[in-house]
Amino acid sequence: MTPPPIHILDQTDSTNAEARRRAEGGEVGPQWIVARRQTSGRGRRGRAWESDTGNLAATLLMTTRKAPAEAAQVTFLAALATADLLDAFAVPGRVAIKWPNDVMIAGEKAVGILIESGTHAMGGLWLAVGIGVNLAHAPTGTERPATCLAAHLRSDIAYPPSIEAAAGVLAKAFAVWQERWETLGFQPVLDAWVARTRGLDGPATARLDHETISGMADGVAPDGALRLKLADGSLRLISAGDVFFGEAA
Repeated sequence: MTPPPIHILDQTDSTNAEARRRAEGGEVGPQWIVARRQTSGRGRRGRAWESDTGNLAATLLMTTRKAPAEAAQVTFLAALATADLLDAFAVPGRVAIKWPNDVMIAGEKAVGILIESGTHAMGGLWLAVGIGVNLAHAPTGTERPATCLAAHLRSDIAYPPSIEAAAGVLAKAFAVWQERWETLGFQPVLDAWVARTRGLDGPATARLDHETISGMADGVAPDGALRLKLADGSLRLISAGDVFFGEAA
């Protein structure tokens, strides 16, 4: 699958917001929208996403005829593609995924992924697959430690990739995973994602909208939802929320 074109903007409020505007204006994609600087980057649950110069802010605008639940699987493609991007430059063995779609380097967050969608006037859904990668800088004062690729480069690499180079690697990697998803289905994607994801078999705490629950992670369901066994023996399936893994959860 040939990667879609990449449009690089000097500045925008948010690449996801730009993708939404283009979709609502009738564009169907696929196309990547990349900004050298975001003024109002957003993360999950309405949080701000800092976008320092030198970091990658990218959104893939695409349309699909898949049902919303199936279309939401693109979050797994995004996590795998971004892990591939970091693996191309980082010290081997340091990149991993944290459920559902945080990509970590040496246990600290380096990537944020935000998927947004809506009904397209031409039919089907438009998807904005937003990906923010800390290439050169990491934010401070975050709830959990954050890091950047520049702090974990292989010994033969002196500098993190440019925004243009990183966007190119990401687009190619995403196209590979998308082709597998569309030709082989979700299971091979989920298997690859599980192989990269840590904490799926130990203590976990899930902070949901109206409650916080703790238990033992027991892998994932066929749709990627986290299986959480509670102390009373019951099983909860967590589809969205902030989940913290390990004894310190």
